[in-house]
Amino acid sequence: MSRKYLLLIFFIITALSACQTEKNFEYKLQGFTQGTSYSVIWYDTRGADDREVGNDIYDLLTAVDSSLSTYNMGSVISLVNRNEEVVLDTLFLKVFNKSYEIWLLTEGAFDITAAPLINAWGFGPDATKRFNESIKDRLMELVGMDKIKIVDGMVIKSDPDMCLDVNAIAQGYTVDLIYGYLSARGLESYLVEVGGEVRTRGTKPDGRPWIIGLDKPSDGNISPGLYRQADIKLVDKALATSGNYRKYYIEDGIKYSHTIDPKTGYPVRHQLLSATIITDDCMTADALATACMVMGLEKAKEFIHKIEGLEAYLVYSGKDGDFNTWFTDGMINYLSD
Repeated sequence: MSRKYLLLIFFIITALSACQTEKNFEYKLQGFTQGTSYSVIWYDTRGADDREVGNDIYDLLTAVDSSLSTYNMGSVISLVNRNEEVVLDTLFLKVFNKSYEIWLLTEGAFDITAAPLINAWGFGPDATKRFNESIKDRLMELVGMDKIKIVDGMVIKSDPDMCLDVNAIAQGYTVDLIYGYLSARGLESYLVEVGGEVRTRGTKPDGRPWIIGLDKPSDGNISPGLYRQADIKLVDKALATSGNYRKYYIEDGIKYSHTIDPKTGYPVRHQLLSATIITDDCMTADALATACMVMGLEKAKEFIHKIEGLEAYLVYSGKDGDFNTWFTDGMINYLSD
């Protein structure tokens, strides 16, 4: 398919608009990537070429897909998973190294080698459940970032059946890439969102902060922004939320969430419903939000208190079934009245 045709599709499925408010031009860009939606809003007094920005962002999204998407059979990560010869690009290396760092930090709660478990429970690219007790021990042998490394630009696995899934960090990384691009263009007021993971710079032209709505973690709440748990004022920070209220299935009366505990091999079953993390970069926020969902309420609170520069907002189910919240002291500065 030609680039010209791809760009035509891109501009059909996106909404680009510019309007002048005082001396600021507002631009909006929306579309789909990595199986989810994305949105970019920015203000500029110079009347920037919005089509050029759209092309550049499209190129970034294409590069991420070609490197990190397990749904793209020709991506770098897909070739690594199939043990085929591949040249590792900077995107893959960045995410792999960051994933290892967070694996250590969370004592294994965040683990991109859990892909065999994710696939076996029916949450992978083919969405076919095949988990049973007879294969559990074999699957667990394939999990652990201490069993895989990069040497001289090559992925070395302790077992060739090991495979990776970076969906719990790639969207946050994509946000950071687009954020960095807009910063390099000299822009000072913008919001980047991919799949609900967000990073902002500056305030709006009238001085108001960006307001990010946190969805109420009700089962089946698939309409972002329709039912709000809280509103967050976000300036020069990144925010990511992880929860089990959208991706799950029910079998024989039991709910199976998409968050798999790499240490047990099973979907998590605890009272923590969603975890929102605010920190300086979105890749870290994305991964840590997932790690908290693996840990559960009490362990997540203990972990959060140990990390400097981290704010968190947790929603959990009480004994009566109501939604309860817990958040760090500093989070009060981000909650909108």
